[in-house]
Amino acid sequence: MEDSKKSKRALKVLVLRWGHRPQRDARLTTHVALTARALGASGIILSDVEDKKIKETVEKVSNDWGRLFFFEMGRPWKTIVKNWKAKGRITVHLTAYGENIQTSDVLQRIKKTGKDILILVGSQKVPKEFFSKTFSDFNVAIGNQPHSECASLAVFLDRLFEGKALEKTFENARLKIIPQKRGKKIVKKPIFHKEI
Repeated sequence: MEDSKKSKRALKVLVLRWGHRPQRDARLTTHVALTARALGASGIILSDVEDKKIKETVEKVSNDWGRLFFFEMGRPWKTIVKNWKAKGRITVHLTAYGENIQTSDVLQRIKKTGKDILILVGSQKVPKEFFSKTFSDFNVAIGNQPHSECASLAVFLDRLFEGKALEKTFENARLKIIPQKRGKKIVKKPIFHKEI
């Protein structure tokens, strides 16, 4: 009975964005957050720094396109990871130096834990501690070639959720794209305000 309850519980996945440089990384960090949201993560934590413009952008997208999406910023990354792991949850560091998601069983081992996941995504060269067991339970490579952290996150989430995030309808959306062969079609729901 306990196992069936455990398997039915939705997996909570958060993304920790490390090393964000506001003047240089704003666009890519925004894309990391939007990718996380669109592909099934519950939220993102921008560690060590604050960037209110990114938070505003991500919150506006969530308000317009639906689905609650957690956004936190400013806390030290070591504190975040230690607190996460102290609650019995796991961390996955996305790095080109890790176990290849295609040629190893790393994804199966991650899923087998059944635990909530904090995905560590760097913006610049990460501290060597990221690779240690203290901070990363798994070091996972989406191929072993240089590429974007946004691409790594997208592939990892898609494989983790087995493509099901692409089928979801986001609740409370004001805007919705209607897929079609050509052109663009967006449905807008009116905003209803309570009368006082």
